[in-house]
Amino acid sequence: MSIRLQVWVIVISIIILVGIVDLVRRRKLREEYSFLWLVLGFGLLVLAIFPKILSTISRAVGISMPVNTLFFIGLLFIFLICLYFSLRISSLTNQVKNLTQEVALLEARLQNKVEK
Repeated sequence: MSIRLQVWVIVISIIILVGIVDLVRRRKLREEYSFLWLVLGFGLLVLAIFPKILSTISRAVGISMPVNTLFFIGLLFIFLICLYFSLRISSLTNQVKNLTQEVALLEARLQNKVEK
């Protein structure tokens, strides 16, 4: 990795980390969601500072080019985010269904009391 590219990746990683912390501080992003993005920013920073880590991982996994390893790690990261948000959506869907049923039962009870 050239020094110029290394500096750019370090700057981008720092911008990502500062941006995530600022979003959490301003309550635009919840802490539970910020963890994944902080891991991404920190991981990019570590790989930019120590580019040999990516080469070592590539050799250990059997991937010929480190950039392919980076794409694979990115794809895995996106997959994990999609899985996490699918789980959250499923949980929230169940909560909405339960709350809707509770509201309907409470409205029915209230309607029965008003009629009596």
